[in-house]
Amino acid sequence: MNKIVFTFIFIIAALQSYGQQFPGGIRNKIGNIKNNAASQDTTKKGFEQRDDLADSITISYRYMDQLRRYTLDSSVNDIDNYFPVPTDYMYLGNNGAAATSLIFTPFTKAGWDAGFHAFDIYRFTLEQSKFYKTTRPFSLIGYQLAAGKEQMVMAQHTQNIKPNFNAGFDYRLINAPGFFVNQNNNHNNVRFFANYQGKRKRYNSFLVLLNNTIRASENGGIRNDSFLLSPNYKDRFGVDVNIGNDNKFNQNPFSTTIRTGNIYKDFTFFLRQSYDIGQKDSIAINDSTTDYLFYPRLRLQHSFSYNTNKYTFVDAVPDPAIYQKWYNILMPLPPDTLQITDKWTILENDFSLIQFPDAKNPGQFLLAGATLQNIKGVLKNGTEDFYNLKLHGEYRNRTRNKKWDILLKGEFYLNGFNTGDYNVTASLSRFLNKKLGDVQLFFINTNRTPSFIFDSRSSFNIENSNSSAKENIISFGATANNPFVQLGFANHLITNYAYFNSYYQSAQSNKIINVLQVSASKKIKLSKRWNYYIDATLQQTDAAAPIKVPLLFTRSRLAFEGNFFKNLFLSTGLEVRYFTPYKAYNYSPLNGKFVPQDTITLKNLPDVHAFMHFRIKSFTGFLRAENLNTVNFKNGFGFVNNNYATPYIPSPGMIIRFGVRWWFVN
Repeated sequence: MNKIVFTFIFIIAALQSYGQQFPGGIRNKIGNIKNNAASQDTTKKGFEQRDDLADSITISYRYMDQLRRYTLDSSVNDIDNYFPVPTDYMYLGNNGAAATSLIFTPFTKAGWDAGFHAFDIYRFTLEQSKFYKTTRPFSLIGYQLAAGKEQMVMAQHTQNIKPNFNAGFDYRLINAPGFFVNQNNNHNNVRFFANYQGKRKRYNSFLVLLNNTIRASENGGIRNDSFLLSPNYKDRFGVDVNIGNDNKFNQNPFSTTIRTGNIYKDFTFFLRQSYDIGQKDSIAINDSTTDYLFYPRLRLQHSFSYNTNKYTFVDAVPDPAIYQKWYNILMPLPPDTLQITDKWTILENDFSLIQFPDAKNPGQFLLAGATLQNIKGVLKNGTEDFYNLKLHGEYRNRTRNKKWDILLKGEFYLNGFNTGDYNVTASLSRFLNKKLGDVQLFFINTNRTPSFIFDSRSSFNIENSNSSAKENIISFGATANNPFVQLGFANHLITNYAYFNSYYQSAQSNKIINVLQVSASKKIKLSKRWNYYIDATLQQTDAAAPIKVPLLFTRSRLAFEGNFFKNLFLSTGLEVRYFTPYKAYNYSPLNGKFVPQDTITLKNLPDVHAFMHFRIKSFTGFLRAENLNTVNFKNGFGFVNNNYATPYIPSPGMIIRFGVRWWFVN
C-alpha cells in the first residue's frame, strides 16, 4: 500500500509542479510572456489585444487497430462516462466487485484464454489503450467518494514531447470496504503509452505498458435474507455471510489485505514497429522549415508482447462445511489456509505485411501476417508449456469520402494448443446523410477451444473434468444510428457452450443455444429544458439454456438540462433501471464464475436514482442518491429493502455518491 500512496502523491506533485512552472496557471503563463515582450519594447504604447486562441487545445486520439480519430467527450448527462461499472451490468454490491452484463454478449476470442472475466470491466487493456495527438500538454485528475468509505482516484496525462512523439499515462485506484462482512475491494491500474513517427513519416512505433492488480474479498452471499428487514440488522456488518465470516472487520479504505477472496495480477509489455515503403514528398513551409509527406504502398510491421497473469483464490479461515457443500473439498480439522493459484507467461511475436492499393488513402489496405505464441503455465501438477502458430489477414476500405467502411478479417490457428481455432469477422457500414445517419451489417463466426479454466490441468478445475469440444459462435445483426433513434438487432447461435453447472462442476451444452436481441435508444425532447432518454433491449432464449438473461432490460432518464450562466452545463433528474424477473446467475467465489441456476427467480424492484451532473469550463462534478427504491417503513424508516445482484448477494441500500474531475491544459 505504501507503494500505491507514494505513486499517487508523486503523480499529483508532478502535475502540480508542471502547472506551477508559470504561477497563476495558463492565463498568467501567456500574460507573463506578453509582459516580458512588452517590457523589452520601450516604444510600445497602450494595451495589446489578447489572443483567446492562446489557451486553446486541439486533442484527439485513436485506438491501436482503428482508423477513426475521436475527440474528448465533455457531456455530463450519462454516469457511464464517470463510473467504471456500465449501467447494463449487475455487480455484487460495491464498486470493484465481480460483475456480469444483463445484456448477453458472447465471448468471441479465438485462441488461448485463461477464463477469468468477472473483473474485466475494472482492468486496463491493450485494446482500450488510446494514442493521443495534442497541441498542448493535457492532464486530468478525478476523485469519487461514496457511502461506506468507497472512493476512486484517477489521474491522466498526455503531451506531445515533439510534434511526432506523444507519451502519457493513466492511473486509477478503486477502494470500497463494502456494506457487508468481507466485501472490501482494492484495485490498482497503471498504463503508460507512447507513439512515435519518424521525421520523414516512414517509421512508426507504439508502446504500451500495463499493470493491473485486482484484490476482491468474497463472502459468498448472506446466510439468511430475513435479516435484511430486521431492525436489529440495520448495520449490515452484523449479517452472517457464507465465507470469510470469521475475518476481523476492517473498514480502513487503505487496507489491501485479502484474507478470503481473489487476487488477480497481470502485466503487459507491448511494442509495435513498422516501416513504410512508398512515395516521398515534401512541402516547403518557409526557407528553414520543410513538412515531409509520405504515401505508403507497403508496410513491414512487427509486434512483440510479453504478458504475465497470476490468478489466486485464498481463504485464511475456511469453513469446512461450506467447502464440502459447494466444492466437494474435504478440509482438515482444524482447517488450514486454502490457496489455489494458476500462473501464466505468454510471449508473442507477430510479423505482418500491409499493402495499400491507393497510396493516398491509408484507410484502404490488405494485411497478411503470422504469429508465434509461447505459453508457460504453473499449474497444480507442475509446469506446462504450450505454443500456437496463427495466420491472420484483413481487408479494410474506408473510402476517402468516409461514406463506406468495409472490414473483412480472419485468423486461423494452424498448429499448437489451439489448433483449429478460428475467427472470421465481416462488417459493412454506410453513412447516408446527416438526417438518416449510418447503417451497419455485421457477421462473426468463432470456433474456439474452451477457456483453460475448463481444462482438467487448471488448479481451478476441482473435479478434474475436461471440456474438450470446441465452442462455435455465430453472431450476425445490424444497427442503425441517426439523430432520431438508434436501433439494433443481433442473433447469436452457440454450439458446445462451456460453463459451470454448479459452483465447481464444468459442463458443455449439447444443444444449439439461440439468443435473439432487439434494442432501441431514443432521446425525446419534452420541452426546451426537459429531456427523456430511453434505452431498451429485448432478449429471448430457451429457458432451459445455461445462458440466463432478462426478457426486457430498460434504462430511463428524465432530465432537466441546459447551458446556464454561459459556462454552466447542467443535467439533473431521475434515472430508473428495470429488468424483468429471471433466473439470475449464482456466483462462485473460488473460480470467479457466474454459474446458471434454475431454482430461484430474481424479482427486483426498479432501481431509482436521483442525480445532478454539471460542468463549469474544465471542471466536472456529479452528485447522486442511488437506490432510492430500497426505502422501507415496516420497522421504522430506513433504506433496507435491498434488491439482489444474485440469489444470495444483495445490492446495497441508498448510496450518496459524489465525484469531481478537472481537466488541465499546461
